[in-house]
Amino acid sequence: MKVVILGSGVIGTTTAYQLAKQGHEVTVIDRQPAAAMETSFANAGEISPGYSAPWAAPGIPLKALKWMFMEHAPLIIQPRPDPEKVRWMAQMLGNCTTKAYQVNKGRMVRLAEYSRDCLTEMRQEAGIAFDERQQGTLQLFRTQKQVDGAAKDIEVLQQGGVPFEVLDVNGCLAVEPGLAHARDKIAGGLRLPKDETGDCFKFTQGLAAKAADLGVVFRHGVTIDRLVVEAGRITGVATSAGLFTADSFVLALGSYSPRLAKSLGIRLPVYPVKGYSITVPIVDADRAPVSTIMDETHKIAITRLGDRIRVGGMAEIAGFDLSLSEKRKRTLVHSVEDLFGGAGDQSQASFWCGLRPMTPDGTPIIGRSPIANLFLNTGHGTLGWTMAAGSARVLADVMSGRATEIESRDLGFARYQKPGRRASAAPAAAPAAA
Repeated sequence: MKVVILGSGVIGTTTAYQLAKQGHEVTVIDRQPAAAMETSFANAGEISPGYSAPWAAPGIPLKALKWMFMEHAPLIIQPRPDPEKVRWMAQMLGNCTTKAYQVNKGRMVRLAEYSRDCLTEMRQEAGIAFDERQQGTLQLFRTQKQVDGAAKDIEVLQQGGVPFEVLDVNGCLAVEPGLAHARDKIAGGLRLPKDETGDCFKFTQGLAAKAADLGVVFRHGVTIDRLVVEAGRITGVATSAGLFTADSFVLALGSYSPRLAKSLGIRLPVYPVKGYSITVPIVDADRAPVSTIMDETHKIAITRLGDRIRVGGMAEIAGFDLSLSEKRKRTLVHSVEDLFGGAGDQSQASFWCGLRPMTPDGTPIIGRSPIANLFLNTGHGTLGWTMAAGSARVLADVMSGRATEIESRDLGFARYQKPGRRASAAPAAAPAAA
C-alpha cells in the first residue's frame, strides 16, 4: 500500500517507521526543513506512562480560578475571543467529572504503557542514542494536601497494574539527592520507577534516518495546500511541490490537523495548548536531577538530558501564538532553581515554546476518519513523546488490517461523533498546514 503521511514530528515519524516495517511504501510531507522541528523539538523530555492523566479532572475548574491569581501559574487563558477555543473548553469542562476522569485516565495509561513497551523494542532494533535514561519519574508534592490528593491517581495505577512508590521526604532525597538543598520544601512524592526520559528531538531525527533506510521518503520544506477528494476518497494532496497521490493518507499535523480536516467537513476537537521550556547546561552535577521530577505545584517537569537540564511545562491557551513570554520563562527558572538551585547555568539557558495538540478528554485520536482512506494520529497533548511509539503501532496495525495488540476502539474519532452523523467530503482548500 502506498501511504502519504502529513507531518514529521515524533508522531508522523514513528508512524512512518512502523508502516515501512510492515512493508508499505511511505512518503512523509512537512513544511519544516527536517523532522521534529516544531512541537517535538524541545519538550520536557519525560516518557511517563504512569503519569499519563487528562487535564480535565474533578476540581480543575476551581483550581483554574485560583491559578489566575498565582505569580507562577500552571494554566494561563488568554482572553482573546475564539469560537473554537470556547467550544473546546466547554467540552473539556464536560470531562471534569470523577467518572470521566477515571475512564479517560484509564485509556491514556493503557496506551502509554503499551507505548513504552513499543519504544523499548524500537530503541533496541534501531540503536538510536537520545540521552535516554530508565530511572523513573518523581511526582514531587510541596504540601500535605497534594500528598493526600494523590489517592485517586494511585487507585487508577493500582487498577492498571502500574508499579509505584509512595515516598516521604527522605525517600524523595534518596532517589533524587540533588533535592537535599530543598528539603524543607518537600512534603512527599509519588515515584513511578518504570518511567523513562530522553531527548525527543534526537530520537525523532535518528528514527527518521532509520526510516529512510527502510525506504521512507521525506519531503521537507513542502507546504500543503489542500487534500483532493473524489467520490468520497482522498486521491491526492496538493502541495508547493506538486500533487502527491497514494492509496491512504495519515493526518499527523498536531495542532494544525483540524485546519486541514475542517476543509473536508471533519471537525477535530483538537486545540493548541502552548507550552514552554528552557534547556540549561549543567555546571554542578551533584545538585542536578537524576531523572525527571514533576513539580506538582507548578505542573513543571525538570528532566536530566545528558549534560543538560530540560525544564518544561505550563499550559497557555492562546491559539496559535508562538511568541516567547519572559514571564513564563521566569516561572520555569523559579521552579528549577527552587528545587535544584545552582545545578545549571541560567545565563546560558535556551528558551522555547511549542503548541501541544490537546483533545478535551486528554486521549489522542488514532484510527480511521469518516473518509475511508484518511487516517488520524493526532491530539496527544503533552504526551506525544510518551505515546508516540504505541500510537504508531496501533495505527499501522489498523491500516494493515491487523488486530491491534491493545484495545483501540475507544481511541478513535468515533467517540466524538454523534450517532448517525457523517462528515462531508468537499474538496475545499485548506490553510497551509505543514
